[in-house]
Amino acid sequence: MSAEYATFGLAPAMRAGGVLANGDYRAHRDFVDFIVDGRPLLYQLSDLDAVSPLASDVPPAIFIAQVQSLLLEADPPLEGGRYVIYGCPECEDLACGAVTAVIDRHGDDFVWRDFAWQTDDHPDLERNGYHGIGPFRFHGDQYRAALGSLLAGAVAGGERRRVLLIGARAAVLGKLAAALRIIGIGADITRDATGVPADELRTYGAVAFGRAVTEQERADVRHSFEQAGVDVAYVEGLAPIVPLLVAQIENALDRSPQEQRRLTRLVAADGEAGIEVTSPCRVQLTAYRLDRLYRTHMHEVFDGVLEAGRHRLPLDTRATRGESFIVARTSGSVLVEAMAR
Repeated sequence: MSAEYATFGLAPAMRAGGVLANGDYRAHRDFVDFIVDGRPLLYQLSDLDAVSPLASDVPPAIFIAQVQSLLLEADPPLEGGRYVIYGCPECEDLACGAVTAVIDRHGDDFVWRDFAWQTDDHPDLERNGYHGIGPFRFHGDQYRAALGSLLAGAVAGGERRRVLLIGARAAVLGKLAAALRIIGIGADITRDATGVPADELRTYGAVAFGRAVTEQERADVRHSFEQAGVDVAYVEGLAPIVPLLVAQIENALDRSPQEQRRLTRLVAADGEAGIEVTSPCRVQLTAYRLDRLYRTHMHEVFDGVLEAGRHRLPLDTRATRGESFIVARTSGSVLVEAMAR
């Protein structure tokens, strides 16, 4: 085997869900990604909307079986010794397409090779192979330790997928909770977290405040979580716009390391948006604004593939008049910024 050694690791990752501009919903998926030579393997596979088999929302028995499979403690799920490395985030059906690879053992080492895009039982390596990706040869001790930590519960890819919503506008909160639940994020509504048992507070990964919540009310909520010893992300709702709030909450729930995210920067000022991405990917920019009657207006301002690096994208002035906000999405990240004036 001529493959040079590569480092193997794991890190929490997220497939951003959300309420899309056309009204459709995308499921939110938390999963554990494979880190090869310090970089997410998913980002080396072009602009791919997919998740690993190590998803946080699968039953524990299935999750354990997936880990054991990658450790070669079970028979391969596909012919030719092939394993699913990334699959469809919505249905996980092979017919939708999946990245597969052969995993085998050479002495104490584990080797991933012959990566391909597969939609049926027999991949065409010549036509659909990922040429130039792999083979990767991993030291057995490092490989087993990383995957073994999952079985021991040391790596959590998406725990506490619930958010506590606190605000004064019941109608907006109800719509927001419904939208979050549709994409796979639990949501509860309250105005007072005082006296809530610590075990219940520990089920939340984020707290979102509406604009009408007073500073004293915010402080009381923070105190309740601090007393319970719970570290949560706090979201200051920018405006009573459901898709915008969903995007803010999705970003808050993203626990993946900053250096391993695909979308790392968004600024919006002077009629343009500044974007930074770490690998080639499709980026969608959507502008939301409130008019003087507090009606919501939405505009799609950009949808295209950007190369790795920093980019400046012009914004239509009609989309950013008055109080306006920009949401940037890739398959794995979402950022939100208010339009600076």
